[in-house]
Amino acid sequence: MTHRNAPLTVLGRQRAVTEVLERGRPIAHVAAEFHIARATLSKWVARYRDRGSAGLVDHSSAPANRPSRLPAWVVELIEHWRRTNKWSAHRIARELADGRGFRCCVRTVTRWLDRLGLNQIRDITPDGADLRKPGKIIARYPGHMVHMDVKKVGKIPEGGGWWAHGRGSEKALASKRAHKQKVGYTYLHSMQDGFSRLAYTEALEDEKAATTIGFFHRARVFFAAHGITRITRLVTDNGANYTGKAFNRSTSAFIGRHQRTRAYTPRHNGKIERYQRLMSDECLYARRYESENQRREAIRVWNHHYNYCESLSGWSGTGWQGERRAASAPRPWLLQLFAPIGCVSMDMSGSGVGWPALARPTPMA
Repeated sequence: MTHRNAPLTVLGRQRAVTEVLERGRPIAHVAAEFHIARATLSKWVARYRDRGSAGLVDHSSAPANRPSRLPAWVVELIEHWRRTNKWSAHRIARELADGRGFRCCVRTVTRWLDRLGLNQIRDITPDGADLRKPGKIIARYPGHMVHMDVKKVGKIPEGGGWWAHGRGSEKALASKRAHKQKVGYTYLHSMQDGFSRLAYTEALEDEKAATTIGFFHRARVFFAAHGITRITRLVTDNGANYTGKAFNRSTSAFIGRHQRTRAYTPRHNGKIERYQRLMSDECLYARRYESENQRREAIRVWNHHYNYCESLSGWSGTGWQGERRAASAPRPWLLQLFAPIGCVSMDMSGSGVGWPALARPTPMA
């Protein structure tokens, strides 16, 4: 934006016009001196003669007549219905078409509500409160809603990458040169039960449909071993590996319904997104790893602790552990199965008495 004394603003135009009218200099000479076109200066001189100094102000480029613009009575009606009845743009457009015989698209009504300052529900409430409450996706029983997703992370070269040694350091560059190619990515496939929060994760080489199908069946076996034998609803995003016909054919016999989230709306699959955030904070980036295999082993250990161990030191795991587990009492066969591993899990009395954690990963140590 130019300042008020710029040579070609109103003040500069006044100077150019003064040179022509009061000093009698030719328009061509003054235009060349001000580095503008002769026709432009002639236009300013003519406007000054007609309207004085007001003629040198920039005019609006908006057309004087807009045939497609909504009539004033329609705009007044939109504002009245919004303030009085709190109708949405869809309802207003429908009422205009059915009751008044005036058709306009919903987007036009939305734009006018925005111009009037009435687009948000809090704009039409007396105290400015938001009357809408966010909806909740609630799983009623184990297997009711099972969430799947893939997290893509860069592989760690042998000896550690730049995150361990520092970006641009000699060790990081040497580790990258040793592979003589791009390190690539690891795809963390995860499945989580929305009711019990039981989760299963595998680090795989890609996210193709065939790989996703294999992971789904392995995760289904894992869930069946914990008593979840039927998946009522499978919730995924719109990735190509989930929308393909091969995935639908291979999973349709084991799930009641495959639900895809709205595009670019990851919060609709929020349980698995939160699980992946916990995995990033508590495992993937909680410590430095010297190789990709070391990190994959840490993911396996962390997933085990997430599912079976109590929450200690602010750890946010919520699965088959602690007082927040779905079942009211631990299954005896589950106690026998994981007792040798040494979890602090399955103490349902709240006394804190349990087996010692033999290998709790960082930052749960």
